[in-house]
Amino acid sequence: MSSPSRTAPEPSDPTVPAAPTVPIAPSVPIAPGVPAAPGVPAAPGVPAAPGVPAAPGVPAAPGVPAAPGVPADEADPETAAPETAAPDALGPGGGAAVGRTAGELAAVAQRQAAALIAPPAPVRLGDVVPAPERVEPDTTADYLLPADAVIRVSADPAALAVGEQLAALLRPATGYPLPVTDTVGATPTGGIALQLTDDADLGAEGYRLAVTTGGVRIRARTATGLFHAVQTLRQLLPPAVESGTPVAERWVLPGGSILDRPRYPHRGAMLDVSRHFFPVADVLRLIDHLARYKLNRLHLHLTDDQGWRIAVDSWPRLAVVGGATEVGGGPGGHYTRADYRRIVAYAAARHVTVIPEVDLPGHTNAALVAYPELAPDHTAPPPYTGTEVGFSYVDPANERTYDFVADVLGELATLTPGQWLHIGGDEAFKVPADVYARFVERVQRIVAGLGKTVVGWHQIAPAAHVDGRILQWWGTSGDDPVTADAVRRGARLVLSPGNHAYLDMKYAPDTPIGHDWAGLIDVPRAYDWDPGDHLAGVPAEAVLGIEAPLWTESVTTRAEVEFMLFPRLPAIAELAWSPRSRHDWADFRQRLAGHGPRWTAAGIAYHRAPEVPWPAQPPVPVPRSAPSDRSTTPSAQN
Repeated sequence: MSSPSRTAPEPSDPTVPAAPTVPIAPSVPIAPGVPAAPGVPAAPGVPAAPGVPAAPGVPAAPGVPAAPGVPADEADPETAAPETAAPDALGPGGGAAVGRTAGELAAVAQRQAAALIAPPAPVRLGDVVPAPERVEPDTTADYLLPADAVIRVSADPAALAVGEQLAALLRPATGYPLPVTDTVGATPTGGIALQLTDDADLGAEGYRLAVTTGGVRIRARTATGLFHAVQTLRQLLPPAVESGTPVAERWVLPGGSILDRPRYPHRGAMLDVSRHFFPVADVLRLIDHLARYKLNRLHLHLTDDQGWRIAVDSWPRLAVVGGATEVGGGPGGHYTRADYRRIVAYAAARHVTVIPEVDLPGHTNAALVAYPELAPDHTAPPPYTGTEVGFSYVDPANERTYDFVADVLGELATLTPGQWLHIGGDEAFKVPADVYARFVERVQRIVAGLGKTVVGWHQIAPAAHVDGRILQWWGTSGDDPVTADAVRRGARLVLSPGNHAYLDMKYAPDTPIGHDWAGLIDVPRAYDWDPGDHLAGVPAEAVLGIEAPLWTESVTTRAEVEFMLFPRLPAIAELAWSPRSRHDWADFRQRLAGHGPRWTAAGIAYHRAPEVPWPAQPPVPVPRSAPSDRSTTPSAQN
């Protein structure tokens, strides 16, 4: 498509922070808390969200990476003591519990006294985004996290990694040591317990979370489920929990229980790193944003006319020559194999799978600059730094083209542990339909031969089906008979409707960056649609999930990426995770409002959408000293 030229925000525009004011994301897998960066000014006259205090919020500190695994099952939770058992009980009649020292009893009594006079938790159990499947609050069971709390985890390496991630999230703001141990007893013993269980009802990603006056217990079948529960627990604490330094705060969690399971297995976002290149640190920060809202797929659009962004040993000029440009004439860049492995490992530690895309046969100008023999006329085109689409393609009649495809996809498959390879397939306008179909069918067979599942934009629908094929649909009309026919032949869909899920669309006419070819997408429009019945002739069971693409013709910095993502990304996350019965705009906007203070203090740029009742800008958290024993063209896609 012909994309509009980028309009830079005016210097006085308060809605989009300048890039330098946003902190650099961690360059190591264990990301420390990010210092506060300037927030977005509050809209005058916007009321505060009911039940959400203007508490200080602060940066999201990513947890410690660890390769996820399939954990062993623990004892049946049905045989364990009831969740309402109070581990701090002094004993019958208030007498001393057997086996406790005088010091332990004194600490218990102090906690119980504090609980009796404590105000209610500042966050409600039902304030979570995305909305859990079932929430049962108990206002009499709030839990005050004590300084001597212990995180107890099932003795499984992947589960222990989640426990360490939880501790890494909580230690900076609380200043508490929060030691992690690998023992979880049948009887709750205070603190926070992460327990693997054989509860088949929870599936691969579900969890149960219970908060009582005596502690928090989380149960899941897998470490992935425990990890998602940790993201929920994070939201149940005051916003100041995001601080990178100790804060004077009462760390209270609201009492009650949560049962939570995802609606769809594919919940993702896409980042276009071809139109503008983004360094590894920016991609890692994006992964943290996805994990925070239980999104589990990161689609990287690695190649396009303006730049080739992944090193390929067998075709080295792709990155060196093809990666040296970007929209507007900037220097471009590319990821080395080590860079890419680092991104994949960081994502895996946060239970996110990377899906790489090499766009074929079109969108290939950068590759043709590097290797002219792949061009139909065997002549190198000039480097391209504009935003038009549909003019380039590799030669489908040249056997060398298929050597190139096999080599590139083969190396990428080796570097990518996930099961999916995305072959693009959109906007090859100059390739005749029959030639295009034969090309796609041959590339699909190459992917299958590598043991991977092929994904492509929905333009590949007319090609013959291969087992497991997934179409990513980016249309703007709910009527697409060609795609519906592909589904009848066995294809499944990931929905990315351009007029609901494309995060490069402007929020409003005056949004300083972005496009509007698919329409304006404010937060209600991003939220108020149902993936299950969106496309005519496609049954609900053929939909694998949702993905929100961010194309970057006009997006140049991390701050701009975040501004376009937030607050629409959580809206997409809720559609993908929460059951249809929990979709309610009026309720969502209230819950979403409470996340503004967290983003502001975390240095996350976001659009203060006028349709969301954001609370007043939070005060700066009050620091305190840490304890001395602290441990360490409208029909066109992009």
